[in-house]
Amino acid sequence: MKIVHVYKDYHPPVRGGIEQTVERIARAQVAEGHEVHVLVSASGGRRTVHETVAGVHVHRVAEWARALSSPICPSFAGELGRLRADLWHLHFPNPLGEASWLFARPPGALLVTYYADIVRQKALLPLYAPLVNTLLSRADLVHVISPRALERTDSLVHAHRDKCRMVPLGVDADAFLAIDRDSAAAEALRRDYGGPFVLFVGRLRYYKGLGVLLDAMAKTDARVVIVGDGPMEASLHEQAARLKLGDRVVFAGAVSDEDLRAHLAAAAVGVLPSIHPSEAFGLSMVEYLASGIPAICTELGTGTTFVNAEGETGLVVPPGDPSALAAAIDTLMRDPEARRRMGEGGRARVRELFTTGAMMRGLDGVYRETLDRASASARPRG
Repeated sequence: MKIVHVYKDYHPPVRGGIEQTVERIARAQVAEGHEVHVLVSASGGRRTVHETVAGVHVHRVAEWARALSSPICPSFAGELGRLRADLWHLHFPNPLGEASWLFARPPGALLVTYYADIVRQKALLPLYAPLVNTLLSRADLVHVISPRALERTDSLVHAHRDKCRMVPLGVDADAFLAIDRDSAAAEALRRDYGGPFVLFVGRLRYYKGLGVLLDAMAKTDARVVIVGDGPMEASLHEQAARLKLGDRVVFAGAVSDEDLRAHLAAAAVGVLPSIHPSEAFGLSMVEYLASGIPAICTELGTGTTFVNAEGETGLVVPPGDPSALAAAIDTLMRDPEARRRMGEGGRARVRELFTTGAMMRGLDGVYRETLDRASASARPRG
């Protein structure tokens, strides 16, 4: 089967949750013997590049600029129109890709993965919503990533729930499940950071709630290590200095995969303090749980509390509440037995639900149904 994925960016080089998910799906499909193409922007590059990465044909279209996080690529629709596919897999939200597909109307079945509602650009919904509704109406099936996606009656996907199929996202979990929390590297990091610590892993973006996390750290004696980089980095350094957090907060920056696993092995608790529904799932939490550490997340009405089961794999607090976050941190940091129990529960939950293998088994069924529905709708009616 020939499959074309359409999104904004691809990993590498962009290290985002959706970008890495598209990469995992594409590589797994290549391993199954499919011909797989990925159509994305050139992520700031000014010329179009066609390359093959790990068997995946990646088409990076020249990008002129970005507006509201969306790439502006004048030749994107033309590049899409030149491709052919048995199945098109569009990853939403991506206005450029969605408008390009509707303009080109290429033959082939259409599956849309609906990751998250539009939050930051909500003022543009009167313009964007008709395009999205047209796309979802034309899709043969819609893939949602958690049961919570269909509970939001104000979501654009709610009107199309009859064609929605739920398959959770997954990670290449084996390396995390095999982490040794008593390794020499883990012990060395604990010594370097001055003892047990709370860990955040992710891009330093507005919706991640890192300002709330730093406010919470001013209300607890715990230490936090922040792994990742992003546009909020400078303001977070300023906030930490203003709060006089000193060495109780460490900005480790972006790290290698090996160093990331060492940090996960050394950490006592993982935290995802996001404040907006732009946080649709929380793949970093899957890595926390697979590594055997409990998670603290916020209740956003999205997949975060599907990943992190309250009391079983971690704790859940209201978004934007430093006091509640600090109390949850203190609760787990003071209770090694609870951390051990939740760590075991987290690993069991990942094995059951959140591996790349589990995701691909679910998507294989969704792909088959998508093709069947496309074939049935194209069949002449007697």
